[in-house]
Amino acid sequence: MDLLQRENAVLRQEMPSLWQALSPLGRGAGGQPPPAPAGRAGPPPASAAVPPHPDPAVRQRLAAALAGLPQGAAGIAAALGGAPATGWPELRRRWRERQRQGVDAAVPSSLPVVTAGLSHGLSLVADLFVGPGTAVAVPEPFWGSYRQTFAVRGGGRLLTASAYATAGTESRFDPLAAARPLADLPAGEPAVVLVNLPSNPGGYAPTAGERRQLAASLLAAAEQRPLVVVCDDAYAGLVYEPEVPRASLFWELAGVHPNLVPVKVDGATKEVCFFGGRVGFLTFAVEPGSAAARALEAKLGALVGSGVGAAPSASQAVLLAALADAGLESQVEAVRLLLQARWQVLREALAGADRERLAALPCNAGCFALVEVPARLGISAAAARRHLLTRWDTGLVSIAPRYLRIAHCSVAADALPEMVRRLEAGIGELAAGAGSRSQP
Repeated sequence: MDLLQRENAVLRQEMPSLWQALSPLGRGAGGQPPPAPAGRAGPPPASAAVPPHPDPAVRQRLAAALAGLPQGAAGIAAALGGAPATGWPELRRRWRERQRQGVDAAVPSSLPVVTAGLSHGLSLVADLFVGPGTAVAVPEPFWGSYRQTFAVRGGGRLLTASAYATAGTESRFDPLAAARPLADLPAGEPAVVLVNLPSNPGGYAPTAGERRQLAASLLAAAEQRPLVVVCDDAYAGLVYEPEVPRASLFWELAGVHPNLVPVKVDGATKEVCFFGGRVGFLTFAVEPGSAAARALEAKLGALVGSGVGAAPSASQAVLLAALADAGLESQVEAVRLLLQARWQVLREALAGADRERLAALPCNAGCFALVEVPARLGISAAAARRHLLTRWDTGLVSIAPRYLRIAHCSVAADALPEMVRRLEAGIGELAAGAGSRSQP
């Protein structure tokens, strides 16, 4: 029995639901020995496969650009070298420690695999679990790249339900939307659910009661089939109301049902404002060092190695140095408070807007807010976006059929009321059939 066969046999025996959910690519990936000893912080030793740069002066210039990094195995020298396909072990350990702050020790989680950003992490999940025709449930509206990653590249079938329910003139978050599209699937058919909380584009995180309903609906769905739940935690921690939990839903799903396979995708992009670093992480609900963890790591290492090779060493070095800074978390909290202040201003401005022209959807977290142009106006989101940009110098993202996304993370607090005023005025012009701009 070769290495890949042994890895697959481990997953069949120890995680049969995950095995059933694997795509053909996911079953075929793996079978390669680990690229570096598990105890190393940085890249593997120099070898003929990774030649040194022929011009030492170039390395000196690069090292000067990274002069703020510490010396040693996890510092400048390592930043200029290669990296294991699964990432630096020390960075993986540090990130796991950060993830698990406040998490019960009995809840399982693997040593996270380093990815080249969160989008790459999601792509790896699709490689593992999505093949032609795989059911992928996602509440809408959703981030547009989900369609590219899971349907266009992976070949999956996107099954959608509205993330919002309407009661009278008010919209509210629907915690059952994620699992609802699975009801019509044949029992036993594996499926994937995408859960992005706080959400993009919605800017919403469920309350404690809504989370209980959401988790219960996923657990009920797992009674019928192997169910992979992808917790897209890109905006983890950016929550602005005290009664809304900040922790990932992953921790409430890990280890609760043999058919339920939660996967956590997170990273440094928003959590520590390292937008250009392209460092993400992929975590499973298994114990580090277990046979199942090793088998999954082998598959991911093969997929990473055959795609991007490895996440950049320099980015891993920078993040590892930041995680060692005792002041990092207070700095992260300062960013959250800044965004919270902007959210409060935007919420007040939207509350005073004319509901005949736009309706604000629930928003309490993340970097965005959604407004909906009332259907009775007959105005598409794309038409509203174009008009606001050309006539009011105001740029928003349009989402069919009638949603507009406001990125309050990118707008100063004192400019947000004016943005809402322009939004309201522009839609009013379109509703009246007027093409001329009113005076600001």
